[in-house]
Amino acid sequence: MKKGICVAGNAIVDLLYPIESYPNEGELTTIQEDGIKKSTGGALCNVIVDLAKLDPELPLVAIGQIGKDENAQLIKKTLNSFNNIDTSGIKEEGETSFTIVMSNQDNKQRTFFQYRGANAYINEEHFDWDKLDVDLLHIGYILLLDALDEEDEEYGTKMAKLLANAKKHGIKTSIDIVSEMGNRFKKLVPPALKYTDYCIINEIETQQAAGILLRDGQKLVKENLKTALKELFNMGVSTWAVIHAPEGGYAMDKNGEYIEIDSLDLPKGYIKGKVGAGDAFCSGVLYAAYNGMSLEDAIKLGTGTASVSLSEEGATEGVRSFDETMQFYNRMR
Repeated sequence: MKKGICVAGNAIVDLLYPIESYPNEGELTTIQEDGIKKSTGGALCNVIVDLAKLDPELPLVAIGQIGKDENAQLIKKTLNSFNNIDTSGIKEEGETSFTIVMSNQDNKQRTFFQYRGANAYINEEHFDWDKLDVDLLHIGYILLLDALDEEDEEYGTKMAKLLANAKKHGIKTSIDIVSEMGNRFKKLVPPALKYTDYCIINEIETQQAAGILLRDGQKLVKENLKTALKELFNMGVSTWAVIHAPEGGYAMDKNGEYIEIDSLDLPKGYIKGKVGAGDAFCSGVLYAAYNGMSLEDAIKLGTGTASVSLSEEGATEGVRSFDETMQFYNRMR
């Protein structure tokens, strides 16, 4: 009998500001009055809400840390509005993390300014392995969870140790990474991949982790995708390695089978915002993995979930049920 999914990690409030265009440093841009929003965000909030929307009967457990401030109340209200989300694993201490999201109305791209807050203190003490009775643990984001990004003598990082202990307790593992430029990828990501069953990340994160060029300016270097996916397996991923990009979803299973599915050709004006689209894709793939679907169907569901999420400015507002999502996917393909 299936036990459900635990989603852990970053619980954030997104402060969304629509701007005319992104300015150069030292220049000014205008924030548009219509469209200023405050909503929940981060891997924990986005993925668990998306999963709850895909399947209201799916047992879900949230593990993370928020403060006792106004932003914390928004996160609690949002998660508690779903009957299938257990929030007893969320600690309340410190100041709730927030992200200022500048949403460029010219190209719908967004830029993030992140305050770590309470998320920085999430560690293995938040996880009671004797009580955490689930089939799958998804945690994100590596590089944004300071305590879990710390070095561990035996495992390399505290995150790697956490994932290893999850697997020892019979729980499948899934990770996500934040897109960040710099050298921390090579230090913090490989140790975690050794204990990862499902790696679901974008092309920039894969490029940073695997050291293989996947984005050359505006162009996706498609000829390198298979090599990059193989490298994720070489680094320790056990079951599925998945890359999502604006152009499509690209994946490989442990037997080397490669799947490539293009993004949907959405109608002009359909896209209201791209915040949370990557988490929505991830949620679709996780739901498919949990339910024993094929890798190909997982990428279709991930693509469909990301696509419906684009219909609203917020991270999770556009996500629909599994049936509605697949109906939309099949109608638009």
